[in-house]
Amino acid sequence: MDIVLIGCGGHGKVVLDAVRQEGRHRVVGFLDADPATHGTTVHDVPVLGGPNLLDKMAARKVRGVIVAIGDNRTRFGYASEAEAAGLELVSAVHPRAVIAPSATLGRNVVVAAGAVVSVDASVGDGSIINTGAIVDHECIVGRHVHIAPGVRLAGRVAVGDFAFVGLGAMVIQCLTIGERATVGAGAMVRTDVGPGITVVGVPARPILRSV
Repeated sequence: MDIVLIGCGGHGKVVLDAVRQEGRHRVVGFLDADPATHGTTVHDVPVLGGPNLLDKMAARKVRGVIVAIGDNRTRFGYASEAEAAGLELVSAVHPRAVIAPSATLGRNVVVAAGAVVSVDASVGDGSIINTGAIVDHECIVGRHVHIAPGVRLAGRVAVGDFAFVGLGAMVIQCLTIGERATVGAGAMVRTDVGPGITVVGVPARPILRSV
């Protein structure tokens, strides 16, 4: 299937690499909100213009899209626009990721190189399991979540919609990270994190409530 990627930055390059190595789809272009990127190429793929061109992609015989943007809310917004334009939300799983046969992945999910999604785990629509992250047995990762590189989620952790778990953070088993919560880079989470709360440190402690 011919697809486009929304976002040609660093994460867009990661997604492009995963799609190419997986070999199921062909990326024919990027769409990006930054006008300075329009007309350029990224790893030989043209930047066709802005996301406002989504409704014109069908005329180019483009059928699918992956939103390759790290920010959860932005990724959700563009995914909604892509669906409204009649494009299929597809996923990218790097061939060097390990996905258990009993694990389930939603739409517009990216699983990067070296990541593990273990037995009976689930990953919701629009979520990112980034490079080298581990989502252990029976974890539930909600919709539009970003699990950053090197994160370790122990078994039966639940991560709510739109949450962000930062670089190298660790979460012990059976805990809940609430919707729109943020876990700072390198944190060690030993207790539940409530909705909208940001925690940092070892052990992780709250510093503010999101608005």
